[in-house]
Amino acid sequence: MTNPHLGLVLAERGASYQLGDSQNQWVDVLVDGPGVQGLFTYRLPPDLSVNPGDVLSVPFGAQQMGAIAFQIADSPPPGLAPDKIREVEDVICRAFFPASYWLLLGRVAQYYCTPLMSVIRVALPPRLLGRSQRRIRLNPSALPNQADTFVGTTARQLLGLLQAQPDGDYSWQYLQRQVRGASRGLRELLKRGWVESYLEQPKPSRPKLRQAVTLATGMLSLELTGRQREVLEVLRRRGGDLWLTELLQISNASSSTIKALEQKGYVVIQQREILRTATEPRLAGDGAKALTRSQSQALEVINRLNGFAQVLLHGVTGSGKTEVYLQAIAPILEQGKSALVLVPEIGLTPQLTDRFRARFGNKVNVYHSALSDGERYDTWRQMLTGEPQVVIGTRSAIFAPLPQLGLIILDEEHDSSFKQDQPAPTYHARTVAQWRAELENCPLILGSATPSLETWVSVSTQHSALSTQQLEPSSYPVTLTSYLSLPERIHSRPMPPVEVVDMRQELQQGNRSIFSRSLQNALQQMQAKKQQGILFIHRRGHSTFVSCRSCGYVVECPHCDVSLSYHYTHEGAAELLRCHYCNYTRIHPRNCPECGSPYLKFFGSGTQRVAQELAKAFPNLRLIRFDSDTTRTKGAHRTLLTRFANGEADLLVGTQMLTKGLDLAQVTLVGVISADGLLNLADYRAAERAFQTLTQVAGRAGRGDDPGRVIIQTYSPQHPVIQAVQRHDYESFIQAELEQREALNYPPYGHLILFRLSGLDAAQVENAAEQLADWLGTTGLDYEILGPAPASIMRVARRYRWQILLKFSPDVSVELPDLNELRAICPKDVSLTIDVDPLNMM
Repeated sequence: MTNPHLGLVLAERGASYQLGDSQNQWVDVLVDGPGVQGLFTYRLPPDLSVNPGDVLSVPFGAQQMGAIAFQIADSPPPGLAPDKIREVEDVICRAFFPASYWLLLGRVAQYYCTPLMSVIRVALPPRLLGRSQRRIRLNPSALPNQADTFVGTTARQLLGLLQAQPDGDYSWQYLQRQVRGASRGLRELLKRGWVESYLEQPKPSRPKLRQAVTLATGMLSLELTGRQREVLEVLRRRGGDLWLTELLQISNASSSTIKALEQKGYVVIQQREILRTATEPRLAGDGAKALTRSQSQALEVINRLNGFAQVLLHGVTGSGKTEVYLQAIAPILEQGKSALVLVPEIGLTPQLTDRFRARFGNKVNVYHSALSDGERYDTWRQMLTGEPQVVIGTRSAIFAPLPQLGLIILDEEHDSSFKQDQPAPTYHARTVAQWRAELENCPLILGSATPSLETWVSVSTQHSALSTQQLEPSSYPVTLTSYLSLPERIHSRPMPPVEVVDMRQELQQGNRSIFSRSLQNALQQMQAKKQQGILFIHRRGHSTFVSCRSCGYVVECPHCDVSLSYHYTHEGAAELLRCHYCNYTRIHPRNCPECGSPYLKFFGSGTQRVAQELAKAFPNLRLIRFDSDTTRTKGAHRTLLTRFANGEADLLVGTQMLTKGLDLAQVTLVGVISADGLLNLADYRAAERAFQTLTQVAGRAGRGDDPGRVIIQTYSPQHPVIQAVQRHDYESFIQAELEQREALNYPPYGHLILFRLSGLDAAQVENAAEQLADWLGTTGLDYEILGPAPASIMRVARRYRWQILLKFSPDVSVELPDLNELRAICPKDVSLTIDVDPLNMM
């Protein structure tokens, strides 16, 4: 379509994103400027050669802008007059990206049925080119005597300006202002090789400053208040130096308390510069650790890999997978290459990033979508330098532009956080990592104690062939898919015994507490021995729903088809009910809105209620809540975990955040308050997810010198998942689960594509879903249609949601009808998302 204000053509060329021949005369480019980011088509001048990945200068409205050549086309978009399409002005920088990078983006767009621009927005930081400046530099060694006599008037003027400047270097913007028609003259000079065009690295913006508090004296006066003494004690224990925000959060103090201490001369508050790419605390250096026999064998096999290979590193919790990663990366850096490490959620893994930084220092960069635009841009441009480095990030970091990529690692590869549900593209980082490793010809390591079924099946043949053999690493067959096992914990520490408590019997015996007698005794013993523990609860908040005991009415969200959860703030505060989907909040009603009864009761247990019950039963037990309510602020994850690691609390109470990346040697007890919330979800993956979650949280216990203990409370003690977790038996569980999946043609055998439709008008969304399902049934393609049906939560944030599921048999190629025709069926007010290989069926 044409934008009459810009005189440009926006081109989305459908499903094909093949790279073309640079001799063609049309090029699709990514224009990148303030408020503008899109694919546009330009004409190539006859004497200008352009390849995908080149950075170009193009006219955009009344100005010149930076653009990246994406693909070369044989013809302009159909139906558009070629004379309306403007010309590329020039090439600023050639081969800014390797061709393999564009091939990766194109493959993601094709496979996930997503417009190309959606993939580009995920892959590139905002205003990538707008922050860089094009410059022209004289090449004195190539200039002949009296060079100005050989060129035209415009080129002569440019040459004169550059020769008059001591460094022979000007910004292109300045030269354009000084010389009319400068583009024509510049092209002539570039062709002769007398000048060169380059992208200047962005100049540092104003330093980012942050207030730090430093302890000025260790002498304490009687004039100090108790609160002030507490703050100084916190500061002293942390080495006498903390960021102000961190000190306020840890000590629960106000800024006025800190200022009063400054006025009395006990602390100094000063502004310090911090780099936007290095905001983590400084760490002492760390060297390679001694490896177990299994770790050594795994590392030797990994080091022998040459080129693309996929490796499953299957290690029980606490078996030392991270140390294998670190020692596998070290030779990669020595070879001048880089490593990419993907983790489920960056905020939940400060321990892992700290270990990498302690080992590799300033060669480690962290990259994820929660960074500010400036932080993302700084880190992204640093990757382009080609310097050997380690990039740690979440799923979007799979697009990190590392020129010399030598190794890709997915830690906790089973985690569902690697799959994006919305917005498009709904990609899985594990799938994209496999493609990228192939394109970059480098190994991919998938690490987990509870591998996903997809990964397990992909390596099961290799595993079966080797499981009965005791092979030395030198004779281990390195293939495109390899299985490596770490079956034991480091230092031969035992796996923690798992005790399953039947809560039905607890109730029959008169125990109405949310804590079983066994868990209560374990907490008392833990406290007496001055050890630490973790309590896992499936949900945050205080109570999962509020119901009237007279008429059964449940207080629901007016915008979503879900009940509101009660959230406790503090004693005497207003009782708040909150929706966990759209964040709608209201005051807890005094009377039932349906019948007027005052008998409204809180049902279910969230992290808040568990914390309250603990405070009543164990008043001397210090605890920290660790859920999305307490970790909203930047750096809160690190602060809370640091407090716990420093012994400032006895118990960590939280949700699934506790299952990811925690390695705390002091934790000897793990309690699961109610496992049933994980087991009874309307999803074919419910059993797999429940097993992974319970196994991972159980694995937090007994990582230090003291043995661990796990207590799981459930109303379904005979459930196969509970039994498998109790025996630490991954393989028998996985085989039983795979048999069910294969019988029903569910992944990892069959393939699924989920169509999600949503809109504000309930009838319109339902009609659109029915029309789309009818049309899908007439295509003649080989798939089973399930639906249309309302989503399990039909309304979220006032939008009504319907779903259609396509199921493909294992022996059928996955094929969709024409996407443009498919999308045209939906009215413009109905949103359609195509989720290929969905993980979340809600």
